[in-house]
Amino acid sequence: MIANQGNPVSTLTKRQVEQIFAGDITDWSQVGGTAGPISVYTRNTASGTYSDFKELAMKKRDYGTSSQKMAGNEQIAAEVAKNANGIGYVGLAYLTDPGIKTVSIEGALPTEDSVISKKYPYARPTFYYTNGEPTGEAAKFMDFTLSDEGQKIVRKVGFVPVRPLN
Repeated sequence: MIANQGNPVSTLTKRQVEQIFAGDITDWSQVGGTAGPISVYTRNTASGTYSDFKELAMKKRDYGTSSQKMAGNEQIAAEVAKNANGIGYVGLAYLTDPGIKTVSIEGALPTEDSVISKKYPYARPTFYYTNGEPTGEAAKFMDFTLSDEGQKIVRKVGFVPVRPLN
C-alpha cells in the first residue's frame, strides 16, 4: 500500500483499506489525514492483481466508481507520487520509487519477513503451472529459478524467495 510521500497517514486498518478502495471512505480526514478527496489508483481489470486485491483486501467487493485503473505498478507509483491525495498498491520492487511512501497495514509493513510470516495481509504467492511433471527446457527453467542463483534474481527484482538463501 502506497500513498504520496507528503501524506501524513502512515498506517491504515484492513477495514479502512477495504472502505477506501470500495468507495465508502472518500476523504483523508475520515482516516486521520488532512482533509481532501482520496484518489484511488488500481490495476486495470485485465490484471490478475486487480482481482487478487479485491479478494485479499476488499472481501470481493467492487472497486469504487472513482477508482482510476492503471496499466501497471510503474504507472500507479507515478500517479500517486504526483497526487498529494493518491493511494494505490504496488509490488515490493516499487516501494522505493520517488514521491511515494509505504503505508503500514495494522502496523505491518511489506517486507520479505512480513510476507513470509504472513503478517502483511496483502501478499500473494506466484505459481508455476505445467501440464504434468515438467520436462526439457521447462524443467531446466524451473530448476534454475529455484536454485540459489535463481532465487537471488527473484529477490533482486522485488519478489520474495521461496526459501531462505545460503
